[in-house]
Amino acid sequence: MGTYAIDWLELVVRWAHLIFGAAWIGTSFYFNWLNNHIRAPEHPDGVGGDGVDGELWSIHGGHFYRVLKYKVAPEQLPKVLHWFKWEAYLTWITGALLLTLVYYLDSDQFLVDAAVRELTPAVAVGIGVGSLVLGWLAYDLACRSPLGRMTGVFALLGFAAMTGVAYGLFTTFGSRAAYIHVGAMLGTMMAANVFFVIIPNQRKTVAAMVAGTPPDPKWNHDAGQRSLHNNYMTLPVLFIMISNHFPFTYGHAWSWVILAALSLIGGGTRHWFNLRGRGVSNVWLLPAAAVAMLALAFVTKPKSYADYRPVAFEEVRTIVGNRCVTCHSAAPTHAAYKAAPQGVMFDDPKHIARLAPRINSVVVIARTMPLANQTQMTDEEREIIAAWIAQGANVNAVAPLP
Repeated sequence: MGTYAIDWLELVVRWAHLIFGAAWIGTSFYFNWLNNHIRAPEHPDGVGGDGVDGELWSIHGGHFYRVLKYKVAPEQLPKVLHWFKWEAYLTWITGALLLTLVYYLDSDQFLVDAAVRELTPAVAVGIGVGSLVLGWLAYDLACRSPLGRMTGVFALLGFAAMTGVAYGLFTTFGSRAAYIHVGAMLGTMMAANVFFVIIPNQRKTVAAMVAGTPPDPKWNHDAGQRSLHNNYMTLPVLFIMISNHFPFTYGHAWSWVILAALSLIGGGTRHWFNLRGRGVSNVWLLPAAAVAMLALAFVTKPKSYADYRPVAFEEVRTIVGNRCVTCHSAAPTHAAYKAAPQGVMFDDPKHIARLAPRINSVVVIARTMPLANQTQMTDEEREIIAAWIAQGANVNAVAPLP
């Protein structure tokens, strides 16, 4: 019942994380879209006063909407002022809970990979939490330094730093855990931007207006800078959130390079939309992103049939029997399981053949199974399974006579 309760808790937290994340990303994308599409009023009519910087008209759901943007603030505060903060806070809180439930409570299974680095669970968790805290501190200091005013240089150095952190994490944790921690670090930066910079600066503006003093334009500038950074970090974080479904990315030998490349492609795509919103034409960014995606798919393609020696099914069955059926059997012998996890069983050769694509994903590509490699499956055994699958996953396959 303990495992069952944890499964349900993880489901609820993951669902909440998705809901809050969708709300946060939706509002973020919308307000960045607004900023990019605001234009000087075509027919100034005095609405909003002299401080209006631009306006935007839109239609949605059968209604017309007019949005005014102020250079700093209106002359008088409205009775009701809507704030957008809890979407960010709750996304980070549920994400931190999910990280704890999946990777920290079971760190010896999902965080630590002895084939990458021998770590105690406590040390591994410490490194994971430390990457989030130190990542934010380094980023925040960079934003507040003169470097933060050099947009292009800041972007290049920030991308290089993220790539370096990704490499470091991939030489420390299991591949899935490394991907997730890069995403968690970026997500922490985004949420901390809202908590420590954007909302406090907005509160300063409101407080100044209540006191009857003019707000400092720097407050709005700094908040806008962090909001823009969040806009560009969103697509890499979204990819990492769904990367669990694509083990050929995080399970690849060059997984950190793939992550860096996909982040760059996402950032370039986001930049194209931002330019388009501001009325700036760019004809090469999207085609370049598409070509880069195709090139990435080509250079990361798996081995073909011809790259392997012929493998008999009996070799595969022996490996599965020694390494997998302790858990994945009608009668598991592993102390942690009374039934086969997710109902996956390898007692029958037909089941092994039917589940060959799944075996390829988690055993050959992602290498996340056997769980924490508790049964010590070797690289040679993974290669044998890969060869058998590449050759058609035939249960009647027999190795040729020497």
